[in-house]
Amino acid sequence: MTKPQRTYDVAAYIWPSYTGTEPRTRMFWPEGNGEWETVRKATAKFPGHAWPRRPLWGHCNEADRYVMEMQIDAAADHGVNVFIYDWYWYDSRPFLEQCLNDGYLKASNNERVKFYLMWANHDVTNLWDRRISDHEDNLIWQASVDRAEFEVIALRLIKKYFTHPSYYCIGGKPVFMIYDLNKLVHGLGGIAQTAEAFTWFRAQACAAGLPGLHLQLASWGAKHLNLSGVDAGTTATPSEAVDRLGFDSQTHYQYCHFTNIDRDYAALMPDVQAEWQLMDSSYNIPYFPHVSLGWDNNPRHLSFKPGIIKNNTPEQIEKAFVLARAYVDAHPEQAPLITINSWNEWTEGSYLQPDDLFGYGYLEAVKSVFLDLRG
Repeated sequence: MTKPQRTYDVAAYIWPSYTGTEPRTRMFWPEGNGEWETVRKATAKFPGHAWPRRPLWGHCNEADRYVMEMQIDAAADHGVNVFIYDWYWYDSRPFLEQCLNDGYLKASNNERVKFYLMWANHDVTNLWDRRISDHEDNLIWQASVDRAEFEVIALRLIKKYFTHPSYYCIGGKPVFMIYDLNKLVHGLGGIAQTAEAFTWFRAQACAAGLPGLHLQLASWGAKHLNLSGVDAGTTATPSEAVDRLGFDSQTHYQYCHFTNIDRDYAALMPDVQAEWQLMDSSYNIPYFPHVSLGWDNNPRHLSFKPGIIKNNTPEQIEKAFVLARAYVDAHPEQAPLITINSWNEWTEGSYLQPDDLFGYGYLEAVKSVFLDLRG
């Protein structure tokens, strides 16, 4: 394979649930070690179903600095140089911050892999509790926040995270991603009010000595920006709405948000490439290509849930990485960022961490495409 001539920012999402140190997780995972409980109890749902899968690193506490030091070294050695932490806020306080605060931020080598935050501002239902996850209509926590609470969140983020020397920036500005735009706009009262909140957020970042803020949107599809019922008085195309809100870039979180994933990995890649091109041509802000490693959320359920990406082997994933690298190379004016789902989404069947099925295969695929160790 031709050696890469650029340095790439390969960013993997982190699901920070593999720790039992957050008391509120006990309602979902009562044994006290987070969603490892679900991983351990996962069973095959049909003949040939590739579960249970076991992590080669064990069911380790990812809020332990020494565990994260090992994982940071493994990531950096294979070309993953950014972690995107899923970040949560419910009932006027943070949720699942321990993996970041006590693991990554206390790791002595965290300069090797930068980090940024994706506000995973979705409502919480029974999904995380496999005992009752087949009944997901029960709302536990609502994610929408009003302007006053938004300001509390923003100031805390700036002080606690954005000024950290390992925080990932584009053009010197800390990157902050929003997962569910609908929930954000609903809580803040509309597109105009959300744009005003973003303007205030940027001003606060500047007041803290930062050159600004890079706001990133997690797209659920190039043609999908459903704000109906939230801002009924506003009519705008998705591109116009994103421009009005003042986002600086977009990427995706998962293939399952925009294409049929119940098929072979190779068969869905043409749709993925088409989505990348549509994002590029339909919006006035940069799009950063996204690669998902798989999808199978059956570990979270007692009954079978259809919708599984098949044959997502390291060889197929490597081909997807090559395509993402080509997209980045074709957009030299943009930051060389690629997002990956994910570092550790074991219960969704999408992870880079080594397992008993492919070993280090996925990490080796990253290394072969994005990292030149031979100089």
